[in-house]
Amino acid sequence: MEYAKWLTTAVEEARAGLAEGGVPVGAALYGADGALLGRGRNRRVQDGDPSAHAETAAFRAAGRQRSYRGTTMVTTLSPCWYCSGLVRQFGISRVVIGEAETFHGGHDWLAEHGVEIVLLNDTGCKGLMHDFIRANPELWSEDIGD
Repeated sequence: MEYAKWLTTAVEEARAGLAEGGVPVGAALYGADGALLGRGRNRRVQDGDPSAHAETAAFRAAGRQRSYRGTTMVTTLSPCWYCSGLVRQFGISRVVIGEAETFHGGHDWLAEHGVEIVLLNDTGCKGLMHDFIRANPELWSEDIGD
């Protein structure tokens, strides 16, 4: 599959968010045919909006779809419970995760409910988050609801 290529889209978004002073998490939603439907990044800091997560931004950018069956959400970091709920609510079939070392979100729960999980353990995604957490521990705690 094209998972590594798709991850680069999410990483570009994460890096853009970091450059804007935000939390470096990026996501992209791909159609069953492999077409990019939407992409986005965590904009909680930039927009002052606690619901502006990367996965929700990618989902919103994709616009209304008749069905989300067969789609793939690609994210640089394991999705939180909020974003995991979005995946379940709309029947997104697969979640490709760059890394789950710095944050183990709801992907086990998604797998238990029939969502295919692909964990890439990408060293670039791990490095990006480790560096961010080290430099911004308070912002990171706020982002994950600690």
